[in-house]
Amino acid sequence: MATAHFPNPANVYLYGMIVLSTVHRLSKDYPEPDGYGEIEETHVVPGGETGNSALVLARWGQRVKVAGPFLGRQTRDGVLGFLAPRGIDCSGLRYDESYDGVTDTVLVGGGSRTVFGRFGQYFRGPRRWAAPERADIAGADIVGIDPFFDGESEEAGRLCGELGRPYVTIDCAPDSALNRGAAATVVSNEFLRSHFPAANRGELLRLYTAESAGLVILTCGAEEILYARGRGEILGMKPFKVAPKSTLGAGDAFRGAVIHGASRGFCDEGIVRFAAATAACVCRRFPMAHDPPGLEEIEALATSNGGNPIGPRRA
Repeated sequence: MATAHFPNPANVYLYGMIVLSTVHRLSKDYPEPDGYGEIEETHVVPGGETGNSALVLARWGQRVKVAGPFLGRQTRDGVLGFLAPRGIDCSGLRYDESYDGVTDTVLVGGGSRTVFGRFGQYFRGPRRWAAPERADIAGADIVGIDPFFDGESEEAGRLCGELGRPYVTIDCAPDSALNRGAAATVVSNEFLRSHFPAANRGELLRLYTAESAGLVILTCGAEEILYARGRGEILGMKPFKVAPKSTLGAGDAFRGAVIHGASRGFCDEGIVRFAAATAACVCRRFPMAHDPPGLEEIEALATSNGGNPIGPRRA
């Protein structure tokens, strides 16, 4: 399958993980060991941190270009055939016919989702991801960087600094080069649990903000979101309550919403509220890839119960 040509340059460049996911939704909760689970529906869709961010950003009218892991025999047609018709520039994705590509299998049951993949093998094997392109970063208004590609991810951050392009990153260490240079860093509860299992979230937030002048956001599923900038006050926001179909992709869409809010000049509180409303709207649908939430739906939820309109205003 040929990669579509996009005559207009992207204003958002996303460098990071794209996978082809086989997603099974169970009729009930995930079963106990030696139990049984009934599969209600199955979808094969692109995912990953960058894949899901690209889908929501394109839905909101952003011109998005993606780059990162090489496409393989099992992923090329599925990824390109899904993303390109939605206006996402995939010309930065290379094809390596010597391997299958990055795939995973996801089981969604009740309020949980369980991912089965081969990411350990992928990152231990030969380097099968592209280096970031200087021209793509120079031409973008804002960049999203996943931290997973070792020196290449750091190089993307370095190029952003050299070229004066703001970037948003995720799940990196407080003293990492990516956090230090980011316009915004989003850190998931999953990352914090695995790297700082006994630490207080407020103290962790201060570790991040001490290293960066950017906005730092700590998410925690259905629990309170914490955020701060530099030495400023630590603020909190409760996630929006919805009747969830699936949490799959909600965290990735949250990062995409932070990129969108930052690119539109939202204040910090507006960025966090827009991202929280986006994640909640994603939880209402399954799978998100087929039906990313639009701005009207997100705005309606964000302003429910007397919330302020979200708009381009700085604190």
